[in-house]
Amino acid sequence: MGVGTLGALVHGCSLPVFLRFFADLVDSFGSHAGDPDTMVRLVVRYALYFLVVGAAIWASSWAEISCWMWTGERQSTRMRILYLHAALRQDVSFFDTDVRASDVIYAINADAVLVQDAISEKLGNLIHYMATFVAGFVVGFTAAWQLALVTLAVVPLIALIGGLSAAALSKLSARSQDALSAASGIAEQALAQIRIVQAFVGEERAMRAYSAALAVAQKIGYRSGVAKGLGLGGTYFTVFCCYGLLLWYGGHLVRRHHTNGGLAIATMFSVMIGGIALGQSAPSMAAFAKARVAAANIFRIIDHKPANAAGIELDSVTGRLEMRAVDFAYPSRPDAPILRGFSLTVPPGKTIALVGTSGSGKSTVVSLIERFYDPTAGHILLDGHDLKTLKLRWLRQQIGLVSQEPTLFATSIKENLLLGRDSESATQAEMEEAARVANAHSFIVKLPQGYDTQVGDRGLQLSGGQKQRIAIGRAMLKNPGILLLDEATSALDSESEKLVQEALDRFMIGRTTLVIAHRLSTVRKADLVAVLQGGAVSEMGSHEELMGKGEQGTYAKLIRVQEQQEAVNAARRSSARPSSARNSVSSPIMTRNSSYGGRRLSDFSAADLSSVAMGDGGRQAVAFRAGASSFLRLARMNSPEWGYALLASAGSMVCGSLSAIFAYVLSAVLSVYYAADPRYMERQIAKYCYLLVGMSSAALVFNTVQHVFWDAVGENLTKRVRERMFAAVLRNEMAWFDADENSSARVAARLALDAQSVRSAIGDRISVIVQNTALMVVACTAGLVLQWRLALVLLAVFPLVVGATVLQKMFLKGFSGDLEAAHARATHVAGEAVANLRTVAAFNAERKMAGLFEASLRGPLRRCVWKGQVAGGGYGVAQFLLYASYALGLWYAAWLVKHGVSDFSRAIRVFMVLMVSANGAAETLTLAPDFVRGGRAMRSVFETVDRATEVEPDDPDAAPATGLRGEVELRHVDLAYPSRPDVQVLRDLSLRARAGKTLALVGPSGCGKSSVLALVLRFYEPTSGRVLVDGKDARKYNLRALRRAVAVVPQEPFLFAASIHDNIAYGRPEATEAEVVEAAAQANAHRSQET
Repeated sequence: MGVGTLGALVHGCSLPVFLRFFADLVDSFGSHAGDPDTMVRLVVRYALYFLVVGAAIWASSWAEISCWMWTGERQSTRMRILYLHAALRQDVSFFDTDVRASDVIYAINADAVLVQDAISEKLGNLIHYMATFVAGFVVGFTAAWQLALVTLAVVPLIALIGGLSAAALSKLSARSQDALSAASGIAEQALAQIRIVQAFVGEERAMRAYSAALAVAQKIGYRSGVAKGLGLGGTYFTVFCCYGLLLWYGGHLVRRHHTNGGLAIATMFSVMIGGIALGQSAPSMAAFAKARVAAANIFRIIDHKPANAAGIELDSVTGRLEMRAVDFAYPSRPDAPILRGFSLTVPPGKTIALVGTSGSGKSTVVSLIERFYDPTAGHILLDGHDLKTLKLRWLRQQIGLVSQEPTLFATSIKENLLLGRDSESATQAEMEEAARVANAHSFIVKLPQGYDTQVGDRGLQLSGGQKQRIAIGRAMLKNPGILLLDEATSALDSESEKLVQEALDRFMIGRTTLVIAHRLSTVRKADLVAVLQGGAVSEMGSHEELMGKGEQGTYAKLIRVQEQQEAVNAARRSSARPSSARNSVSSPIMTRNSSYGGRRLSDFSAADLSSVAMGDGGRQAVAFRAGASSFLRLARMNSPEWGYALLASAGSMVCGSLSAIFAYVLSAVLSVYYAADPRYMERQIAKYCYLLVGMSSAALVFNTVQHVFWDAVGENLTKRVRERMFAAVLRNEMAWFDADENSSARVAARLALDAQSVRSAIGDRISVIVQNTALMVVACTAGLVLQWRLALVLLAVFPLVVGATVLQKMFLKGFSGDLEAAHARATHVAGEAVANLRTVAAFNAERKMAGLFEASLRGPLRRCVWKGQVAGGGYGVAQFLLYASYALGLWYAAWLVKHGVSDFSRAIRVFMVLMVSANGAAETLTLAPDFVRGGRAMRSVFETVDRATEVEPDDPDAAPATGLRGEVELRHVDLAYPSRPDVQVLRDLSLRARAGKTLALVGPSGCGKSSVLALVLRFYEPTSGRVLVDGKDARKYNLRALRRAVAVVPQEPFLFAASIHDNIAYGRPEATEAEVVEAAAQANAHRSQET
């Protein structure tokens, strides 16, 4: 930061220093007009000074850009790491009430990018511009202190206008970030559960919710444009009026011989550059305003201290658990108590089974023992010590958890098994033994890379049963004193369940174990059974004791219902065998295959279909349309706003022209200062002062027009881009989502960042380009008219500057792509950790997940050093060539004057006007990093929008799926998933589910049961054979109409962040209140909603 600050300061001061030399040169022109040889000698001297200034700018700009880019990357990396560390340290309840998981992903993506932009390039720019502002006034005081004092009087007014503008922008930015965060949460939620969305044909509903959230941010963006336009317009209004005052007072001083023309113009130029620099700092101030809001979101989590940090560690643990008069309600629903006066004692080394209806609080007990939450009343004790007095990390190290929904992370099987236990403390043999006991070793060793096999996003490379066995092995490897088994075998087929249950029975010996189970076989083996009803223990005893109560006991009634249901299920299975089932299922498919769910043979609580997703992994690359980043195409997308763009462009052109006219006025005044007649000088200066007053009014009006309409264009385009990207993503077939680059976290990141980068390039950046183009056109025209020879020489060197900058852009483009891709990988790691916070917390894996996140950020940090060197060096070369062109132009101007081809007045006007245009060109070139990011973002946008889905969901020629009887038949079906085309999942499978009948699919985990469900829903297409619905090929039906006729209940239930009513009616939004209540009642959920 020190070197970067020094570079920015030197770079910023160099232009006022150049102007001081220029003032001496001008005075040499005026003082030695009658001595051409002396004049040329002095001009050559000052031309060499200009080269020295150019070299200083080369070195300082190199230091400024490279150091600030590296500093910004390093600090943002540290901020991201600290943020994720802090987020993973928080209590689980914190994410129920204060922060959503989607907020964390948005902070790591968009908020961190805003902060990085502010503390790198924008902070360097601010220091640079402020140095220019200060140096300009210093030069002004040394050249003509009277003029500097007059200028100083209006500086507070300029600062006041800038401060008011920044305050307004800060408030609007905070509101905009909140709205965009809400929209990002909606998109991420839909993408994370895309199978549910598509199965229930909820794409349009998700699209409407996303669009409505974006509309809120869009309206706030309109107001930001008004605030920005008035702020900059007011600044330039004040600056031009100030210069009018300076021109008049400068003439007054010259007429009274208090100064000469050169010194007077030095003050004016210095103040002019200082004022422009102050205005140019406004975009940096706007970036800081956005970054302050983003940083507040980040540091709110970093600074938040969890309540469970302190505590003691026990020397030994016997495992006695007690819950005394516990009351509990989830923080998100404090008015809906789950446990009331709950008391339970688990003797050390014993196994207690918790049974009860759905919603009775069984899983809540597990959450309280893990201290995901603390009870609102009562106490939970371990060996006589309240859990609140124990060190949380130590407590969770004593507990092994296998939850109902197995959670694996996108790393190797080995790393997933070692989760919660340091790799140094577990040997390969111990890990394999734990996997063997969990009945997982046999399928792991058959995988291509064994224990080093990557499991994919959310473990989707494996079937549901395979994931659960790895989760059980993970708990076994931890070797805890207390076991919490929350339906640990629910995802396994009957054969695997038996083997794993035997392993669990051995593993539970000598350990205090709480088992939540719906199967009678599991409950019978427990030492004690606790029946939960109404948030309390209604019965407790051994299986035999509770069954002895007969029909008077709640437990006995539950067991009778289960036995009857199992008998009905067995009868259904025997009567629903397919007429032909030639698919081999004797051994499981050990590679990833779609387990959209395994049917549970027990129907104790509900009929569950598991929703284990289709595969993820080495999927073939999708060919996208090349050249989609064209600005012309983006302009066509923005065609509804062409009228706004024309008005905005007109405002930009007028603002740019005003700068050229302003330079011409100053150069004209310079020639007037050397006029011999004082009265003529006074009249001419008054005329130019009146002109500046008129220009100040125009600047106020047209700056407002420029930013109001450009922001409207940008906001509308951003909303349209996000909507089209989201709509295109929702149309993609399921195989597209299985690719690693299309995981939910990465797609959500592209939605958030790509549109923002496009907005940055199209909004303010295009505005600056149009403005500076107008400046150059006006300046070049004036130069050619005044003295075409000098103008051509100055213009001839411009391609050197442009060529150097193009080279700089090429290098920037290459490096920026790698950096963005690396950040996307880091975001994916963070997204998994936060989405599965309970698993991370239960296994004390916060440091390990944070370590994986930190490792994924090291690559961008290393490459940023080279990126900064290339960017800084390229920009420095461009700046040096710019000042070299000034030196050449001045030497040639002197030569023209010496030989009588031109006079001093024309030469200096051409030079000053073109100098201002060159400064505008240099400003435009500094926008190259933004356009590089915008260009890459545009390619990503159009690649997403242009992709043609392989399964058209809205084929108008397809048959409507109305009045279906419900007969489903598979004829000689083969299936291999696109990610693993060489692995056959189904082989010549034929089966029929008759209309109105129940067909049960059974078999080992991974044999392809859920693949059948995926084929019926057309998540995938068979590689050969046909899937028939009512005797017609399923591909001939309209896809969404077909899915409307199918209902699915996944094993891993997911509810959207909406009301219970909306979740029940998700698949049928037009359902009446009575229909929703009836559906809830049939699902045995209506009573729990009322409570």
